[in-house]
Amino acid sequence: MQKLLAAAGFGSRREIETWITAGRVVVRGQVAKLGDRASPGDLILLDGKEIKFSANKSYPRVIVYHKPIGELVTRSDPEGRPTVFDKLPKLSPGRWVSIGRLDLNSSGLLLFTDSGELANQLMHPRQEIEREYEVRVQGGLPEEAARRLLAGIELEDGPARFKRLEPLKTRKDSGTNRWYRAVLAEGRNREVRRMVEAAGGRVSRLMRVRFGSVGLPLDLPPGRARELGSEAVAGIVKTAKSC
Repeated sequence: MQKLLAAAGFGSRREIETWITAGRVVVRGQVAKLGDRASPGDLILLDGKEIKFSANKSYPRVIVYHKPIGELVTRSDPEGRPTVFDKLPKLSPGRWVSIGRLDLNSSGLLLFTDSGELANQLMHPRQEIEREYEVRVQGGLPEEAARRLLAGIELEDGPARFKRLEPLKTRKDSGTNRWYRAVLAEGRNREVRRMVEAAGGRVSRLMRVRFGSVGLPLDLPPGRARELGSEAVAGIVKTAKSC
């Protein structure tokens, strides 16, 4: 059940499992349970509303979004702050699922798909998909701190390390601030900021510029989205299936 709904873009598997556990999903007139099976031809209700599936869908859809600072990666915020989903194109049936997150004070590349299954595959730690960031550090990083970050540094949720960390020559340093290019092969919560802090530094600006093979388009303004073509999507699907 959760695999079917996730593949159709109604949410991640984990999110849908919570709906099923809460009794919000009804299949063929019966409240669904974890482990139940269903097909697109079945009558499936979520909170009393029928779920409709797209027909003849060969590939999932994927969009690139340029997240500005100040937007949350959540569908709604109790404090009324803007979210990335406010700016995305409307999708029916289904809904956009984010492939990873960026915190409130970070900007740059976010990917969204209408396939929760694809999102789960790409976010799984075993994939080791590279995330590339442009990072501004107050006071810069001493050589010893940079070596620690490349060798591995201990965080409260386990060890972490940058695959690459180097001065960013395309960005102009200002005052004591120094820019770096940093590459990770995972995407834990606020991982770049926490790593730099653990090494004695402080991130003053963070921008993601690449996720796997997809880079942030230079001509895509903050707050705007663009759908990827079939060839790019096919490459993303191939990456997800190969790991």
